[in-house]
Amino acid sequence: YVGRLEDSQNVGKLVKHLAALPKTAKLTETHPTSYRPWGGYTSVLNGERFQVKRLFVTPGKRLSLQKHHHRSEHWIVVRGTAEVTIGDRTIPLRENESVYIPQGEVHRLANPGKILLELIEVQTGSYLGEDDIIRIEDEFGRG
Repeated sequence: YVGRLEDSQNVGKLVKHLAALPKTAKLTETHPTSYRPWGGYTSVLNGERFQVKRLFVTPGKRLSLQKHHHRSEHWIVVRGTAEVTIGDRTIPLRENESVYIPQGEVHRLANPGKILLELIEVQTGSYLGEDDIIRIEDEFGRG
């Protein structure tokens, strides 16, 4: 929005107007890509009990050590090398290799390589919201 400061309280009305018009409705939708301190993800497909994302992890970065109460995850490496921790074991994954993370299992994903790590993540379960992440350890200070 570019306009006069005194008109800024009308931005909400403008968004509602854009959402109501077929030609501009897409402009008001949530962007499919979210960025995180470790890289980010793009939402590819959402269903009632599944979700598909493209994860990208910057070289040298890792996600929080975490678990989920309501979903399991399948990771397939598309590009780069992944280091996957599941419970008390850590395994390397290369392109075209995959791993299954059971619901409730403590896990972590890291990129030990020198190029961007790209994965396809398939989540399945009764609830797939981002607030189902229980962080056990996080180097970015997120709780």
